[in-house]
Amino acid sequence: MKNRIKIGVFMVLFGLLGLSCTDLIEERIDETEFGAEADAINGAIAPAYGYISWTWRHTNYFGLQEVSSDEAILPYRGGTDWFDGGKFIAAHQHNFTPSNDLIGSGWNQVTINISRTLSAIEVLTPLSEEGNVDATAALYEMKALRAYLNMLMLDSWGVVFKKESSDALSEVLRTDEAIAYIESELLSVVDVINDNKGPGRITQNAVNGFLARLYLNAAIYRDPYGTANFTDEDMDKVIAYTDQIINSGSYDLSPEYFELFNDDNNTNSELIFALDQRGVLNREHSRWAYWSIAGAMIARPEFYPDNTADGTDGPAVSPDFYQTWVDAYNDVDPAEADARFYQRNTMVPDIQLNDLENREPLLETETENSYYCVDAQEFEMDRGILRGIQWGPRRGDGDLEKCEDGSVRIYPLQQTKGNGPDRDTGYVDHTLQVDFSNMGSLHHAGYRFSKYQYSRTSPNGNGYSSVDLVLMRLAEIYLMRAEAKLRKGDNAGALADVNMVRTSRTARPEQTPEALSTLDLDILFRERGFELYWEGFRRTDQIRFGKYEDSWTEKTDSDVNHRLFPIPQSAVDGASGIDGFLTQNQGY
Repeated sequence: MKNRIKIGVFMVLFGLLGLSCTDLIEERIDETEFGAEADAINGAIAPAYGYISWTWRHTNYFGLQEVSSDEAILPYRGGTDWFDGGKFIAAHQHNFTPSNDLIGSGWNQVTINISRTLSAIEVLTPLSEEGNVDATAALYEMKALRAYLNMLMLDSWGVVFKKESSDALSEVLRTDEAIAYIESELLSVVDVINDNKGPGRITQNAVNGFLARLYLNAAIYRDPYGTANFTDEDMDKVIAYTDQIINSGSYDLSPEYFELFNDDNNTNSELIFALDQRGVLNREHSRWAYWSIAGAMIARPEFYPDNTADGTDGPAVSPDFYQTWVDAYNDVDPAEADARFYQRNTMVPDIQLNDLENREPLLETETENSYYCVDAQEFEMDRGILRGIQWGPRRGDGDLEKCEDGSVRIYPLQQTKGNGPDRDTGYVDHTLQVDFSNMGSLHHAGYRFSKYQYSRTSPNGNGYSSVDLVLMRLAEIYLMRAEAKLRKGDNAGALADVNMVRTSRTARPEQTPEALSTLDLDILFRERGFELYWEGFRRTDQIRFGKYEDSWTEKTDSDVNHRLFPIPQSAVDGASGIDGFLTQNQGY
């Protein structure tokens, strides 16, 4: 059969060997009592659900999606940080090779996660066959999770793995066969899976959302290198499944956009599916919060000096992505026009920032108006897209600088990281310019993503975070339905859905985006960027909207073969001794 290859699971799921299954403490929080065999059921599903955190780690699948799009860029910071063999630079430039470690780690973690769903299925199947209804319910979840993970593989590498027994060989499916397999897996559970255990568990509405995603992208999955043919049949299915979610009345759009990404977001009624953390995963996971943030920022001063909870000066907002906001709002600052762009939490004193920019040297010219005082537990850094001079706690002699009452002084941040000319004499001043030049690679360069809150249960900005990782929410559902309607010619219906999302962010009325008066595919693409940035959607959106071969920042490649990543050479080599070896993707 065309494109069907059988290979051993130990080769397909490359990277599984040599990794400890105890690397993660995977105690799951579950509101449901399973019954007599609760330990067996919980023990089966916990490794599969818990490993999502490692799959979506910043140096695995998440980073691969972000820096390969026009949304984020990660230069070699000051010639000292984040080179990592050039993998991030190559990914941004679409200079993909099968040996790129970012591509390899993304592949490995998704395949390991798939293997964990299979292990769970093998434990749950006999319990289900014996009549254990709770095991049956968990079995449906694992099949849905396996389909979701295979859809990540299809989206990025153009392959899925069909396998029902660890003793059998996997089938590698591509294009139509891959779509049909994922579709069959989801359809087999959509009418019987639980619908009341979300957002940390897969529910019926989450499966409806997966099906909508599958049909929305089916045109590019069928022909990843050609011009997408979005059929009415596919778009009708997108509308049908998103209708079910929206009409269920189970979810509401969050009036405060950034509450979707806060410590207590598990109870936010917009979330449909998320990695349930709530402070129980040892190695997880504020990376979506801290990866982009300045190294001088101490976001949780209450834990200092035992833990710094600082940033890493990682990826920045590409100038091209920022320009989409500027173009949308013309003469109005996007921070004033759109509540999704920025939320000010720091209480900057009434001083002229221009005066700060011109101070030399830094400390000798600061005055009593150059800081404010706040209890350490109450400090919150700004959120959204951070520009210019940032404010936060400042390291003193063995401790943070304090006010007379013991509270923390919040200053304009001093540039303490890197080897640029502003180190220890200038402020953290995020500039629009960020690129692979010497100046554009300095540690302060580039606006930053600050979408996720630093968790108060994560003392070091890393382990035991309570911020659930958002994997599906109601706004995406509206935007998928809008796109399907627009591709079918229902402009009015599409516009209504987009405006439903835009005008829902009412917690800060002066920043609530105004309703749009017109809509086309370019505007819809832009709106998806505004709503879903830093959530791992942008690369797929660019491919679907025909923009992935465009040029941006440091990327000029226009090779359609690069819509799919190369299969890691280690996986290809590992399978080469088996009849019908794993073939490399086109163009590599």
